[in-house]
Formats: sequence, structure tokens, C-alpha cells
Amino acid sequence: MTRIPAQPVLVTGATGRIGRAVVDRLLDAGVPVRALTRRPEAAATLPPGVEVVTGDLPAPASLDEAARGAGAVFLLWTAPPTTAEAVVERLAARTRRVVLLSSPHRTPHPFFRQPNPMAAFHAELERLVAATGVESTVIRPGMFASNAVAWWAPSLRAGDAVRWPYGAAETAPVDDRDVADVAARTLYEDGHAGGDYVLTGAESLTQTAQVEVIGEVLGRPVRFEEMTPQEFRRQSRGQAPGPVIEMLLAAWNAAVGRPAHVSSAVSDVLGVPPRSFRRWAADHAAAFARGAASAP
Repeated sequence: MTRIPAQPVLVTGATGRIGRAVVDRLLDAGVPVRALTRRPEAAATLPPGVEVVTGDLPAPASLDEAARGAGAVFLLWTAPPTTAEAVVERLAARTRRVVLLSSPHRTPHPFFRQPNPMAAFHAELERLVAATGVESTVIRPGMFASNAVAWWAPSLRAGDAVRWPYGAAETAPVDDRDVADVAARTLYEDGHAGGDYVLTGAESLTQTAQVEVIGEVLGRPVRFEEMTPQEFRRQSRGQAPGPVIEMLLAAWNAAVGRPAHVSSAVSDVLGVPPRSFRRWAADHAAAFARGAASAP
């Protein structure tokens, strides 16, 4: 693969978990970065040398100057879908490459085939990008390893048990850092036009096994206690939209007793294996430590 001439890369969602990591990877590679943010004060959270531009996906005209002269755009959709067509048209008219963060909704595994409003929107967004004819790459992370912090860290900070549904459901959690590494590489390296990369971790693990790995990293025994779907619905009320809860329950149910889909895409793009879930857990052990106030 060859490097593309160093025009600025426009990163949307630049202060979020994935977007910020993409910013860091691009800077590490010596690529000039232009970060899109709705709030100018957010510049304080970005590294020196990043060009911060104000704009917002719900206001497509605000993207004109942000995208002008950019060699590539990392598109991470963080807004209602109503302006998607106008945003894609404006970006495609001002840059030669779009790298889209999507989801594995095309993957023929039951875990990814459950009704999901976000997957439907991702499919439409992909269609819009393809219709412009702009050079594009689609990045499709599976289950993020970092979900474990939101789901299980509160319980493990308070005690030694996780109550959760479908302990036997198997997933292959992907490290956020691998997602950012792949996205950055496709933004500054040639040879990824038309690429469609489903990103997973290296191994299929039940949810029970993932909790056990976290316990081993912490150096204390932890238990996985099975929760019924109805209990999960009650616990999650007000914390996530109902369709998201139902999608998760259906996906986990479909994944019981079936190895997760594991892809080679991280290795194919980066030339190194994906980080293991154990490594991710070790690097984020502080988030689960007993008595910690909150996740970092």
C-alpha cells in the first residue's frame, strides 16, 4: 500500500470515543487533521496541531468550508437521519474519499440479523455514499469490547457478581483501538477504495467467559448470575430506547450456543492480529476496580 499525499483529513465525531482515537492515530502517522465540532470550546480536548472547525450534521451548509480541500472524510453519524442525503452530497462534492463507520448488518450471522433501526439507517447511508460515486470504504465494527464498561463495571465496582441475560451468548468483542487503527489506515493509505471491513476480535467468547476474564485480570473471583429478559427490560427502562433493548435481547438469544462471527479484517488491514479481550480488560482494569467512583 502507498500513502496518499497529505491533505487534511476531516474527522466527524472528533471528540467522541472512536473519533478522538482516529484523530490520535492520524496525528501519529503525520497526517494533518481537521476536526469537526459543534462547540468551539471542544477544541480544548483535542491535541495541539488539530485544526478545529465548527459545523454540525443537522446543518449541512455548515460543512462546506470544513470539507473544502480535505483529502478524505471520516464519517461517523451522530445526528438524526433527516439531513443524511444533503450531508453526503456536500461531502462528496468537496473530497475524494469517504470512510464510513457503519455496522455489520450484511453479515450472515444471526447475531447481526435482528431488526435494528440503526442498521436500517446505516444501510441507507451506505446507499447514499455509493450513489455519489465518491471513493469510499465501509468500516463495520461488531460488538465493542468497551460495552463491558457500561454494562458490567457498575456491578463489579460495587461487588463480585454481574447479573445479566444470556450468559451463554457468544460474541467476538473488538477493541476500540483496533477500529480506530483500521479507520485511520484507510484514510491515509491507498488501496482501500471499495473496501468493506467487518471488524471483530480474534475469538468467540460467551458473555460469562468475558466476565470471568475481567475477574482474572482484577485478581478476584467474579460471578455471572443469569438474569431473565424481563428483568433486563425492567432494569434498562429509561436507560436505553425500547427498540435497542429488544434488539440486544434478540441478538443475544440468537447467539446462544453458536460461535460468534470472527473476521480477519483487522489483520488484513494492519498486518497484526487484533487485540485480545484479555488485553483490553487488562488495559481498562481501573474501570472495574472495586470502589472506583466511575469509569475513566
